[in-house]
Amino acid sequence: MASPGSGFWSFGAEEGSAAAETPGTARAWCQVAQKFTGGIGNKLCALLYGDAEKTVETGARAAAPGVAEPRPTCTCDKKPCGCQKADVNYAFLHSTDLLPTCNGEITTMSFLQDVVDILLQYVVKSFDRSTKVIDFHYPNELLQEYNWELADQPQTLEEILLNCRTTLKYAIKTGHPRYFNQLSTGLDMVGLAADWLTSAANTNMFTYEIAPVFVLLEYVTLRKMREMVGWPGGCGDGIFSPGGAISNMYAMLIARFKMFPEVKEKGMAAIPRLVAFTSEHSHFSVKKGAAALGIGTDSVILIRCDERGKMIPSDLERRIVEAKQKGFVPFLVSATAGTTVYGAFDPLIAIADICKKYKIWMHVDGAWGGGLLMSRKHKWKLNGVERANSVTWNPHKMMGVPLQCSALLVREEGLMQSCNQMHASYLFQQDKHYDLSYDTGDKALQCGRHVDVFKLWLMWRAKGTTGFEAQIDKCLELAEYLYNKIKNREGYEMVFDGKPQHTNVCFWYIPPSLRGMEDGEERTSRLMKVSSGTSDKSQDDGVWHDHGELSAPGRQSELLPDGHLQPCSHSPRH
Repeated sequence: MASPGSGFWSFGAEEGSAAAETPGTARAWCQVAQKFTGGIGNKLCALLYGDAEKTVETGARAAAPGVAEPRPTCTCDKKPCGCQKADVNYAFLHSTDLLPTCNGEITTMSFLQDVVDILLQYVVKSFDRSTKVIDFHYPNELLQEYNWELADQPQTLEEILLNCRTTLKYAIKTGHPRYFNQLSTGLDMVGLAADWLTSAANTNMFTYEIAPVFVLLEYVTLRKMREMVGWPGGCGDGIFSPGGAISNMYAMLIARFKMFPEVKEKGMAAIPRLVAFTSEHSHFSVKKGAAALGIGTDSVILIRCDERGKMIPSDLERRIVEAKQKGFVPFLVSATAGTTVYGAFDPLIAIADICKKYKIWMHVDGAWGGGLLMSRKHKWKLNGVERANSVTWNPHKMMGVPLQCSALLVREEGLMQSCNQMHASYLFQQDKHYDLSYDTGDKALQCGRHVDVFKLWLMWRAKGTTGFEAQIDKCLELAEYLYNKIKNREGYEMVFDGKPQHTNVCFWYIPPSLRGMEDGEERTSRLMKVSSGTSDKSQDDGVWHDHGELSAPGRQSELLPDGHLQPCSHSPRH
């Protein structure tokens, strides 16, 4: 249960706001004042409404349906507070009883505060080491246990709140200290607050007039990111996209347009056979982008890597020459700064020299490793990135910004606009009373675009560059700690020799039954089963489960302070 509390008293009452002067809000004030103060409420109503309405009816008009008398806000120190603040019978209320319905303020505030209570309890529980990362159930079990189907008739607000609790009950706690899975983990409180604010604002990023502050924040944030890449004065362009895969596709799209601008109107049939190059350890999104743009996955040539997973420049040049001899046109090289599994950084300076020699667009996929630009200690790993034509950088990965937050940065200003604009006059009028360069919709592939920048901007304000630097440095320190702990430990083998460049620590856990087996296909196959969690318990004394915990008792606490290991590739975080 929840009540309006102090939040209600400030609702719509900001000085100078139109909401403070609306009869509906004033009436709600009168109703609450009448209940708390009796006759004094009549005098308050007289002030708000004038002499024509000096009293407020009790009964049906005294409060929203289903809302009993509000109680004073509690002063307990429990976090989150579980005290009863108001009696709201949600069993008889529906979404139609919430704003913008007439007199829906109290019900709306109570309902939303109950939702916030559910969210706060989930957040607090997520950071409790004694809780499970996930209450795992197989898909058929969840489908049978709960009714998830959509019905013709509306559910009550009581059922809606239950839906919220059930959803979070079975959600993976990605903020849990023992959660290690994808490259985007953790739950930052300032970023969470920013996400809530963004949803409340519920606007679109395509023009300045509909999202004035958010558009400006995107402008200053992208400029700052370009400065950190090394482009003088933060020159260039950029956009926040729905993820690193889309950012990489943007780069491929713009690179193709730069070389053959006629492709925008005439299509692929009007241009020669294009080929792109990327390392064999690169992200699959490079091929996916080629497929989506009609270039074709066969036109993405994979370059060999060394034992640490870095692209070999000599092999890149050899394959470029071969492609040109076959009559193909090399148009893009996608280097990787932080590969998904090994965390490898391609030699960007050597790659930049080759791209300059053959006049090829150089893209750097720094979705995972771009965050190291925030660290004075580790940014050398991206030396040469300033020579790139475009860069993908995902703050929702290494920097811990809530999903999703991915930026594409382009060195040449105006190129992105020329590539994508369609001059839709019904949205992008040319006679507006402000600088039209702040209308970003015509340079994006999307029309409707979510506000992704605010999470990053607010976290940057809260942490400062030095705060992000300390966070990233700590993560890499933890990776080195893990590496030192397990490199000579019995039952473990490193995938490659030497300290990891990023937070990826790659190793094999070798069950006792496999430790005497000769290296070969059979051993590798069985090791893969161990790392994927499909090994047979009867054969091995320890297996990996879907939630990533080693099931061999007594061994975990010796590995990390929180006692956790991850098979194959592990990325410790602060």
